[in-house]
Amino acid sequence: MKVLIVYYSMFGHVYKLAKAAAEGVSLVDEAEAILLRIPETLSKDVLEKTGVSEIQEPQENIPICTINNLKEADAIIFGTPTRFGNMCGQMRQFLDATGKLWADGALVGKVGSVITSTSTQHGGQESTILSFHITLLHHGMIIVGLPYSFKGQMTMDEISGCSPYGASTIAGGDGSIFPNENELAGARYQGEHVAKIARKITAG
Repeated sequence: MKVLIVYYSMFGHVYKLAKAAAEGVSLVDEAEAILLRIPETLSKDVLEKTGVSEIQEPQENIPICTINNLKEADAIIFGTPTRFGNMCGQMRQFLDATGKLWADGALVGKVGSVITSTSTQHGGQESTILSFHITLLHHGMIIVGLPYSFKGQMTMDEISGCSPYGASTIAGGDGSIFPNENELAGARYQGEHVAKIARKITAG
C-alpha cells in the first residue's frame, strides 16, 4: 500500500511536517511512505531574492512528483504553505494539471489529507486546508483530517499549530520558527491515521 506525501516547501517548514507525516505512515504495517515534492515555478533569481537559501534545508534529494504518481497511490497527504489563506501557486498549478485524472476518475476512493504552514498564528491555517479539500472532493477523494484523539492539538502550554482539519505549523513573520515537537507529533499522528484508514479501504 502506497501513501504519498506530496508537498511544496520554500523555506522548509512544510518539508519538516511532511517528513514527520512519512514517519507516521511508516509505523503502519504494509504501508510504504513515499515523499515527493512539487515542481518549483519560480526562477532561481526570484528565489535568491527571497533569501530562501539562507534557512532552507536542502531538498534536492527528494524526487519531483508527477501526475502519474498520484494515480498509483492508495492515499495522498498534500503539504502546502499558505498564500493569503489558500494553497501556494506551485501546488495550485500542479493540481490544475490533473484534469485527465479527474476525467478518468483515477483518484476516486483514495484517501486525501492536507498539512500546512503559515507565518502567523491566524494566517489562514484552517482556511488553507478547508479550501484545499474542495479540489480533493472534486476528485472523489475521501478526506481525512487530524482527529481530537491527537490530544496535542488541545494544548494551552504554547503557541502551536494543528487543528481537526490537519497538522500545521507557525513559521513566524521572517520564517525563522520551525515546527515544534507538538506540531511534528501532529503530523506523525496524521500520517499514521491516514495510513490506517487507507489500509482498511484497500483491504475491502
